[in-house]
Amino acid sequence: MRARDGRRRTVETDVLVIGSGAGGSVAALELAAAGRSVTVLEEGPRVSTAALATAGPAENMRTLYRNGGLTPVLGTPTIVYGEGRAVGGTTLVNGGLLWDPPPALLARWAAVSGIDGYRAADLAPHLKTVAARLGAIVQQHGGPDANRDSRLLAAGADRLGWRWQHARRVVQGCLHRNRCTTGCPTGAKQSMAVSYLPRAEALGARISPDTRVLRLLHDGRTVRGALATGPDGTRTEYRARAVFLAAGPLGTPALLQRSHVQRRRAGRELALHVNLRTVARFPERVDAQDGTIFTAQLKEFGDRGILMMPSNLSRGALAAALAGRSPAEVAGYLDDYDRLGVYTTQVRLHGTATVRALPGGGQLLRHGMTTVDHRALVEAFRIGSRLLLAAGADRLTPPVSSAPPLSTMAEVEEFCRRVRPGDWELVSVHGMASARMARAERGGVCDERGRPHGFEGLRVCDAAVLPGVTGISPQGTIMAFAHEITARFIEDERTVA
Repeated sequence: MRARDGRRRTVETDVLVIGSGAGGSVAALELAAAGRSVTVLEEGPRVSTAALATAGPAENMRTLYRNGGLTPVLGTPTIVYGEGRAVGGTTLVNGGLLWDPPPALLARWAAVSGIDGYRAADLAPHLKTVAARLGAIVQQHGGPDANRDSRLLAAGADRLGWRWQHARRVVQGCLHRNRCTTGCPTGAKQSMAVSYLPRAEALGARISPDTRVLRLLHDGRTVRGALATGPDGTRTEYRARAVFLAAGPLGTPALLQRSHVQRRRAGRELALHVNLRTVARFPERVDAQDGTIFTAQLKEFGDRGILMMPSNLSRGALAAALAGRSPAEVAGYLDDYDRLGVYTTQVRLHGTATVRALPGGGQLLRHGMTTVDHRALVEAFRIGSRLLLAAGADRLTPPVSSAPPLSTMAEVEEFCRRVRPGDWELVSVHGMASARMARAERGGVCDERGRPHGFEGLRVCDAAVLPGVTGISPQGTIMAFAHEITARFIEDERTVA
């Protein structure tokens, strides 16, 4: 390291990893294990488990999420997007779910992208490694009085003859504190911050938090590093033999645009899951705040891109779900707090969104939800309502602030007939494919090694590189792709040597 002047310096490293979430952490650990000197740059802060436990959920939301979890995706309707911005990335604030990508999905991606080598048989060893390192378990219900919201979902599914499944999560000694999405206060959830990254550091990797990458450095053909600014404003030129880009489905395409790397294609096809939040009231106590994020997920309609599960319930989360309603209405729900559950129905959108880099490092997001997507949302709400009524709910509050509570399927059907696309209040926490892997003539940004077409020295290894939308929680898929991309890089280097 050497200073050029009082405010600029140069750092040399074998490999520079930009981003410390599911993809970047895989690259950091695997490359450090292969003997490379590795430097990881993370835009957000580094927060210890002790600090997560000391701070309240609201403070952690502000600290751990980009824009406090309120990044708008403009369109009809505006969608609220949430992603992590801290060491560990979104794995610090997700539910710790680890699903294997369905073989049929991977086969379809191969056919559409024109790229092979990422089918089920190819990724199986990586998925096995990830599950073993993170201690993946089948999350059973908690004690006899815990996870009542999940038990009710499972009971409703059983009454309807619908398939459900216990959650598969990466936790070790979960104490069911119900704070998964605002940072696990016990360290039980195996986020990258407590798993892959400490192992990478033990092998010599260096992590620099609060460091924002301004642009990639290249000669029009080969990426040689990146220019970044640290917490004190000092600009640092990181010079590297290889750069692994894992800044997330928003940050990765924006950085490619700012750096004039695949500028016209990057960010043009951001794929999204969106979430419908339904508040259900039951005749008996639910105490949904007691337990982990959820222990049961409806899988019956997964082939149609529709999943359903409970979500963390707290008074703050309930208020967020009812943000468009009057104070008097919200007070009434709080009076019923112990009898409520908040349920999320996840829907895979067919229309895509765009990411546009803005001056100063921001991004402008716009989506193009289609008529098909609106019909899918209506059908997803109908399915979720039928399940919750079968589970015994006596009142359902849809994610439309102008709609009254619903108590029967007849009222649900009337709501479904009247709801308009702009009425929905939607949230998304899963973005993918904004720098997707596919042959150039098929509109791809990256090749089969994660390299942006026309460039050497750079590999994309996060959710942005996935060829499409997963339909399931994507962490396992992201990590498997990152393992494969990193393994190919290491093998290529051995071949050259």
